[in-house]
Amino acid sequence: MSTDLLNGAELAILNSRFEGIVRKMANTLLRTGRSGVLNRAKDFSCCIVTAGCELLAAAESLPIHVLSGPDIMARTMAQFHPVLKRGDAYFHNSPYHGCSHAADLTILVPVIDHEGRHRFTVLAKAHQADIGNSEPTTYMATARDIYNEGALIFPAVQVQRDYRDIDDIIRMCELRIRVPEQWRGDYLATIGAVRIGERELLALGADVGWDRLDQFAAQWFDYSEALMDDAIRALPAGNASGQSTHDPFPGLPDDGVTITAHVAVKPEEGRVAVDLTDNVDCLPSGLNLSEACARTAAMIGVFNSIDHNVPKNAGAFRRIDVALRRNCIAGITEHPHSCSAATTNISDRVANAVQLALADLGEGIGMAEVGAVIAPSAGVVSGVDARNGKPFVNQIFLAFSAGAASPHSDAWWTMIDVGNGGMCGLDGVELDELYQPLLVERRGFLTDTEGAGRYTGAPSTIVEFGAVAGSIDVAYGADGHVNPPKGVRGGGCGGRADQHIRRADGSVERLPACAQVRMTQGEAILATSTGGGGYGDPYARDPQAVAEDAREGWVSIDRARTVYGVALDSNGAVIEAETAALRTRRAA
Repeated sequence: MSTDLLNGAELAILNSRFEGIVRKMANTLLRTGRSGVLNRAKDFSCCIVTAGCELLAAAESLPIHVLSGPDIMARTMAQFHPVLKRGDAYFHNSPYHGCSHAADLTILVPVIDHEGRHRFTVLAKAHQADIGNSEPTTYMATARDIYNEGALIFPAVQVQRDYRDIDDIIRMCELRIRVPEQWRGDYLATIGAVRIGERELLALGADVGWDRLDQFAAQWFDYSEALMDDAIRALPAGNASGQSTHDPFPGLPDDGVTITAHVAVKPEEGRVAVDLTDNVDCLPSGLNLSEACARTAAMIGVFNSIDHNVPKNAGAFRRIDVALRRNCIAGITEHPHSCSAATTNISDRVANAVQLALADLGEGIGMAEVGAVIAPSAGVVSGVDARNGKPFVNQIFLAFSAGAASPHSDAWWTMIDVGNGGMCGLDGVELDELYQPLLVERRGFLTDTEGAGRYTGAPSTIVEFGAVAGSIDVAYGADGHVNPPKGVRGGGCGGRADQHIRRADGSVERLPACAQVRMTQGEAILATSTGGGGYGDPYARDPQAVAEDAREGWVSIDRARTVYGVALDSNGAVIEAETAALRTRRAA
């Protein structure tokens, strides 16, 4: 390796070039993916890992996909295939070997230089609408174990050799998956993404020199670690514990599961430690966390609570210690326990517990609770399309909000969930109606469901949709009705999740929190997502911000008065004297 250090401009340029490669990979997936999960919702991630299996560049990926996992998967690939060659590609979705959960089918490609040396690994992770589960969903919270889940599991299985498909693997997938043409299209999009990444890295190595790229990675990690060190030193020292409770679900105790995170901030050392060992053992449920999701969720809670300018890579990760234990629902799940919904429900509770703990240490850090998933408006729809007789399986992304307030700003409303980080997109109504036999009757935000605070959490969403022809099965796992997202430092809770079905005769029935429900023509599901928690005392909110929320219809005049201490006239303007009196009386 060259010992000549890169200057700041060279570091910035090379970082931009690596990030640009990842964005080219992501754009390939978006533009060529067959399923709506990819080409509309963007539920995928791409990244570059060093030959030493350290995350280098992830651009605009979903946090839950990449902070931990790509490193473990790359190590697994090298362990199972010690001789890596140019033209190789490997399927990997085993939650027991580093993947997030089985639905996130990943392709890894080793980047081999002209001398046959393994230099980097490019990775594309694409959430699947169907991965062979026993039920048509890839978030099977009710799975008793991996056998009941039924997903195809690939622990770094070779799918290409010398740039050619290994057809045995492809045929196996096509026979097992309910929508083989859609799956094949998504496979081609994903393999195209990693091959573009490989091509661009080979060109970059030829242009700059491989040793120079290794020098960049080493310096970039050191620089990122230094920024992380500075960010942690700005935090108050102390120990705190946060708890976040998941609602009762099939396979969980009757009162749900409370996730506990013990957090220790050591500014004098520039380190943060998160201990997740004080949680229940794995359960007969699809909600157990993979190691990748447990580590990542803990890190998400930390990154959400510090300076956002710290790069998210292996250098910054050096300053976070995460303690996990085996056979723990929020730890290292071992075969045959299921991790079908590992990227969402319990991992959200882990990240939220960490954020709550950090918020407890002092004003200006931490974050409120981000809302829970997965409402029916983000469920997996399946069936046979009565309009053309063809089967369909797809996850819809009609509406969900869930964003939590921070110490410095109102929520990003369409966060979706804390592990998503707001990176997925919402579906266009017309496209969902085109691709599935459904009709969206309404969608929007609900008034007075925001997490009140000095800074506010997102309001809940409401979606009403039905089958326009034939029938549709909707699979979902809606956490957050019993335990809505909590506010911090005086902030209020966000709106609760709920779900109902309106029958053809007009009667309305409440639906279970976690189920697969069939609706037929003339029926409709009413899906309410959670909002997000607020940060700080609502009486400290700027009265003009409250007035603006009221004019937009997000907050009623009555709530403005009783919750925020802001008096408004019929036009939504602040009545200054009365507002001052309300707030003075409250302070007294």
